[in-house]
Amino acid sequence: MRPLSCTRPKHLFLIAGKPLLDWTLERLAKGGVSEVVFAVNNLSNAFAERYGKSAFGIKLHYSHEEKPLGTGGCIKNAQKTIGRSEPFFLLNGDIISNIDFNILLSEHVKNKATATIALFRVDDPSRYGVVELTPENRIKRFMEKPKRGKAPSNLINAGVYILNPEIFDYIPSGRRVSIEREVFPALARDKELYGHQFEGLWIDIGEPADYLKGNKLLLDAELQKGHIPSTVKLQGRVEINHPVAVGEHTTIRDKSKIGPHVTVGDRVTIGRDVHIENSIVFSGAVISDFSSLKGTIIGEDVAIGKRVKINEDCLVGDQAMIHDRVTLAKGTTVCPQKEVVESVLSARHIM
Repeated sequence: MRPLSCTRPKHLFLIAGKPLLDWTLERLAKGGVSEVVFAVNNLSNAFAERYGKSAFGIKLHYSHEEKPLGTGGCIKNAQKTIGRSEPFFLLNGDIISNIDFNILLSEHVKNKATATIALFRVDDPSRYGVVELTPENRIKRFMEKPKRGKAPSNLINAGVYILNPEIFDYIPSGRRVSIEREVFPALARDKELYGHQFEGLWIDIGEPADYLKGNKLLLDAELQKGHIPSTVKLQGRVEINHPVAVGEHTTIRDKSKIGPHVTVGDRVTIGRDVHIENSIVFSGAVISDFSSLKGTIIGEDVAIGKRVKINEDCLVGDQAMIHDRVTLAKGTTVCPQKEVVESVLSARHIM
């Protein structure tokens, strides 16, 4: 997700009208979770600045890592804060899911498991951790990112877990530890690892195409009628094709067509006769008259000139400037603060 992830954590990427982590915290709160620990290192101030000590009725703690400790090491690092009194959830921050946390907890307790992994069925499991289950839903084998065609199943690790405090005994201290490659295989060997299959909404926003797909799915699931705050200025005959989510204090001018499946941040200025479809536009961007965006991601405070055409799978970093009449070919990436003064007719990275 570079260059967007160079300037903000993926967890705070705008999606369906608000940061991804807002959706996760809201669902945890609805599931009865009262405290959350953030495992943070790089760009950690962004979390504290947005959420402080509480959000959505949840008390927040911050477990800082001086150096990255991996998906297992971060749990060990937060052991004192988490404690050993009860099971706890562990979530990857760049996952969109509508899993029922209470059902996951119930299955975990019923199986007397040390760890339970939420499992989701996908067509191509080669990008993920894959499991092989017994009829009792015990995981007898865990394989991280198998080669294509070598996976034991198409049930993948969905990045949502519930763990007993005994998990700390499986994680060595003082070094980087992968829970997927070191801890889960050990638990499977000891017959302490279980899986819980669920259906519904799930996507990992690790790549731009997945990020746009996640925006589409979440808009369809949560905002079918769209979200247009009262502070938004629609000037003239603006056509909104929902689902569309628009941020506060945004202006959209005459004859522009927005949607479907568009998220626009706060304080964005969209000029006259602009067409935007299946795209995400971060806060503060300016999109000038007669320009079009389709299947694109536009960073914060980007300036797009008149009669610009940005094609599918393009990603424009924060504070970049795209001059008038420029066309960006499908798959082009523009790094933050770069100026593009002439058309890019074949996909490339502009650094």
